Amino acid sequence: MIAMWTTAGLVIGALLAVSALMVALWFVQRRTRNAGIVDAGWAFSVGALAVLAAVVLDGWIGRRIAVATIMAIWSVRLGSYLLHDRVIGRPEDGRYAEMRRGWGASADTEFFWFFQIQALAAVFFALPALLAAAYDRVGLSVLEQAALILWVTAFAGELTADHQLEQFKREPSNRGRTCRIGLWRYSRHPNYFFEWLMWVAYALFALASPFGWLALACPLAMLYFLFRVTGIPLAEAQALRTRGDDYRQYQRTTSAFIPWPPKP
Repeated sequence: MIAMWTTAGLVIGALLAVSALMVALWFVQRRTRNAGIVDAGWAFSVGALAVLAAVVLDGWIGRRIAVATIMAIWSVRLGSYLLHDRVIGRPEDGRYAEMRRGWGASADTEFFWFFQIQALAAVFFALPALLAAAYDRVGLSVLEQAALILWVTAFAGELTADHQLEQFKREPSNRGRTCRIGLWRYSRHPNYFFEWLMWVAYALFALASPFGWLALACPLAMLYFLFRVTGIPLAEAQALRTRGDDYRQYQRTTSAFIPWPPKP
């Protein structure tokens, strides 16, 4: 019963803290007119909540360290990348710029509630860490070890995809063209694919813990967001606006998500 109240208090406190952070970031976007800061704030929040769960809850110390480490590394890497690539000294990402244009005069109000939804999402996506950090069984199971191997593979894949895209963008001659080098030859969104694989790894790691099946909701939700909400649809709409027929040809020949040999 004490453990249950500790977990409930952690969730409520985390939600209030991240909500307050998102209010602060909302004021920042009002001044900078760059709502992309919400993505970095979300990533940092999930990692911070994973570390907090590892500190507060009383599961086996090795498991707490493992889950906090992989989620913190992911958080710092992704949050820093987003700050550098889409926020600091950058124009507003095309997806958010389009949302701002569509909302018109009510954009600030709409973004306020959008940022608050991201606070809820951050607490939700910290669920694997919450479940794993509360499990007191000594030692890592085969499933947890397999999840760690999958995470390392997926993390390396996302790093590679982001590096290849960054190198492509650095070439002035590539302006207005679609990246087809490395992993981008086999998937239109290899970074999203490996990001999703990491969430599969988090869910598998938590699955070994009591009520760990609840964490399966995270990769399922991430898949939904990537395919239906803020991921692939907005990214592809922006690519079509800026690259036109070149991107249409890319769509016809290249897998949208899972890396696969391109069509002739």
